[in-house]
Amino acid sequence: MRYQFQFEAVFAEADRIFNGVLLTIGLSFGAIVLGLALAVLLVAAKSLFGRWIGMLVDAYVELMRNTPFLVQLFMMFFGLPLIGIRMSGTEAALLAMTLNLGAYATEIIRAGVDSIHRSQIEAGLSLAMTKRQVFQYVVLMPALARVWPALSSQFVLMLLASSICSFISVPELSGTAAIIEQNTFRSFETYIVVTLIYLALALSLKVSLLWLGRRIFPRLSSLDRFDAKAEAA
Repeated sequence: MRYQFQFEAVFAEADRIFNGVLLTIGLSFGAIVLGLALAVLLVAAKSLFGRWIGMLVDAYVELMRNTPFLVQLFMMFFGLPLIGIRMSGTEAALLAMTLNLGAYATEIIRAGVDSIHRSQIEAGLSLAMTKRQVFQYVVLMPALARVWPALSSQFVLMLLASSICSFISVPELSGTAAIIEQNTFRSFETYIVVTLIYLALALSLKVSLLWLGRRIFPRLSSLDRFDAKAEAA
């Protein structure tokens, strides 16, 4: 018996799908911005302050990177209310995505910071720059330029991981798909459409991040070229 594709029932839910796409984009954009800001702050704290701060940052990174995102999501949504912190599903999803992405981005940026040659830091200090100024102008921007492709890949993975938020009834794209499937009983058609939308979102984000990286980091700075010469010598 041949399967008869019937997409009409799915397309009739276009408004619901559109709202799910908007929420997926909003959650992903918010998590990317907040997670990247958190990662930069944590890397700066680890670089500029003492050993104990570094140990706390490392503990946070290891905790978030070695536990499932779904467990983290449940902790935010079901665990925090037990200590008096109540959030909606969307707020809990954004918090969990931000903390998860922040940990991965921290480790990626830390690798970029470690790749900066010591001679660049010494050159900045010799110009009477403070440690904060050296980190901001000499270390951070070249480090971000070097790890931007890895960060971009992590951002795309976070967008796709937003589908897990449907487990706490957040009506993003994956959660919307579950509702449409229940209403139409057209599982195959529903998830074909949703898969194509996720593919379009991921590729669009990838291209956008590539364009943004070229705008912000057109080429490695002259300090980077000096670094390469120093290593070759």
